[in-house]
Amino acid sequence: MSTPAVQRISECFLKPLHPIEDRNQIYHLTPCDITLLSMNYIQKGLLFKKPSIANNQQDFIQNLLGKMKHSLSLALNHFYPLAGRFVTNKTQDPPSYVVSIDCKNSCGASFIYSTLDMTICDILSPIDSPPIVHSLFDHDKDVVNHDGHTMPLLAIQVTELVDGVFVGCSMNHSVGDGTSFWNFFNTWSEIFQFQTQEHHHEHVIDVPISRQPVLYRWFPKGCSPPINLPFKHHDEFIRRFEPPKLRERIFHFTAESIAKLKTKANMESSTIKISSFQSLAAHVWRCITRARRALYTESTTCLLVANSRSRMEPPLPQEYFGNCIKSVRTGATAGELDQHGLGWAAWKFHMAVTNLNDEAIKQAAKDWLQSPTVYQTGERYDQYTLLFTSSPRFNMYGNEFGMGKAVAVLSGSAFKFDGKVASYQGYEGRGTIDLEVCLLPETMRMLESDNEFMSTVSSFKSNNFY
Repeated sequence: MSTPAVQRISECFLKPLHPIEDRNQIYHLTPCDITLLSMNYIQKGLLFKKPSIANNQQDFIQNLLGKMKHSLSLALNHFYPLAGRFVTNKTQDPPSYVVSIDCKNSCGASFIYSTLDMTICDILSPIDSPPIVHSLFDHDKDVVNHDGHTMPLLAIQVTELVDGVFVGCSMNHSVGDGTSFWNFFNTWSEIFQFQTQEHHHEHVIDVPISRQPVLYRWFPKGCSPPINLPFKHHDEFIRRFEPPKLRERIFHFTAESIAKLKTKANMESSTIKISSFQSLAAHVWRCITRARRALYTESTTCLLVANSRSRMEPPLPQEYFGNCIKSVRTGATAGELDQHGLGWAAWKFHMAVTNLNDEAIKQAAKDWLQSPTVYQTGERYDQYTLLFTSSPRFNMYGNEFGMGKAVAVLSGSAFKFDGKVASYQGYEGRGTIDLEVCLLPETMRMLESDNEFMSTVSSFKSNNFY
């Protein structure tokens, strides 16, 4: 029996409700933004159960879509770069390539309504995330951030299921990082809830928000925008990555299971400094390395994409809109990971995170300015790399669009490769964590047969709650 396909019903483009003549029309990219031009969009979305009061399905969805569009236009008042498009200014002699965001001359953000003849159970019951989830987002895995010249920097796809609604958000990663993504999502939800309480959303033209985005741009000392890249054409730095066939599975960890890992890691390292997430990451690193059956002499790398805002002096506000992230790196041979145990690996992870400070962040920016590069997925991560992205600290389940709490957080096809691990807040909260793990099928099979790993995983699934 064939799997139903997502049917696209309509698409429109939305701009900020208020004009931007009095604001910056050109939004310059920082070094951290530019490094991501050849990477994929951020794709995260929330799955909701249709409320029981949605007796008239057509009225319900049309009312929902109307409110979502209006609240999105209001949210874009505050996050107006997301309604823009990339523009490039080039010179030949000397060669330079300047990418900026034109916040005025664009169609706006994309808003798509689609349908799918499947249930929430169809999406959440399988052990692996079903491939159909990728179709719940606009922009596929072949789209890179540089494509924001012709494609929307923000695309919202609302898909109506038989008994649910999925809200998928694709945001250009060269415009903002995970912190920026969820600050936007949270604000959009906040505005939606405010207008719903007012009961007259078509008349609401301004809504107070709790976390105003900070749109000024941070550039390293001695660097003034715009940044000239030493290229003549984007073919010199844009390469599209084609991932191998992968399995994608979400593993759930309870607060109790994580606490045990933390206690063990700290006891083995004779310290109390190792955090819960550092302990969990070290545990996953060791188990996946074992599942990959790497030779004892093989070098392995574990990376964590860390938010740098609070690590800078003076710190940037958490509301800073843009990219302010740095990969924290630690490494060891497969033999060292196996012989030394959890505490040893967790301590290496802890020290790598601790050493990400103001000096390291600014030195990295200075080095990049001396030799600008654009990251390439296929060159940056090898077969023995593990990369942790996203964060369980992000407010994911606090977003409601008149349908109550979401039942699951899901991601699209973008930026998936062997060894990619995305960290999500668990459905229950209270210290629970979900890890979305992407591995080669054989590696995933070995991981699932690893007793040390599976004994720490809970059988809980969020579809128990719909």
